[in-house]
Amino acid sequence: MVFAAGLGTRMRPLSEHIPKPLIKVGGKALIDHTLDRIAAVGVSTAIVNLHHCADQIETHLAPRRAPKIAISDERGKLLDQGGGIKKALPQLGGEPFLICNTDSFWIEGPRANLNRLAAGWDPEKMDILLLVAAAATSIGVDWLGDFTMDPCGRLGRREERRVAPFVYTGIGIVKPGLFKGAPDGAFRLAPYFFEAAKKGRLFGVRLDGIWLHIGTPQAIEEAERLIARSVL
Repeated sequence: MVFAAGLGTRMRPLSEHIPKPLIKVGGKALIDHTLDRIAAVGVSTAIVNLHHCADQIETHLAPRRAPKIAISDERGKLLDQGGGIKKALPQLGGEPFLICNTDSFWIEGPRANLNRLAAGWDPEKMDILLLVAAAATSIGVDWLGDFTMDPCGRLGRREERRVAPFVYTGIGIVKPGLFKGAPDGAFRLAPYFFEAAKKGRLFGVRLDGIWLHIGTPQAIEEAERLIARSVL
């Protein structure tokens, strides 16, 4: 599932007339960076939720064949990520699925991170597996981090007023059963991460490369400079 319904308020004024997923970085729309990466590892279908400037995104995606695009329409009401997943469950099916933020952007290291994430998935001991990055070496991280990680890869929630060494990159694998019985309407996804952490069933794979949080116009400038250096 690719989350493309958000308002992109921190990206203003760029996002006032162009939805954040269509803002270009390195000559390519953010959503295309995401879709190209998941297509490259064999994902055949992407469920994309839409709300803000939905028509623009739908038109942009219409020619795409890999992955095949299915729309989850939130034009009537923005559902946040948790509610978006609940609405899309009939399309997602009964197997664990990949979740992707369209502002999740990274410079790949020697090993493809989505392949590493898939290889790390163990449904016997995991409910959620997240791709996480070291906060200290990531670009655009202006908060105190999200998670700690033990030697086995198990994630713990950042304690209040503490700094955590890892940040969530916006990419993960989730079991659909977590959302059975969830209420309709808007609700956040993060509490499901925290509940899985309490049960010892939230795990992480550390990103190989450099992660960039593309949340503001200034972050785009940083990303462009880093992309330019990475191809030299």
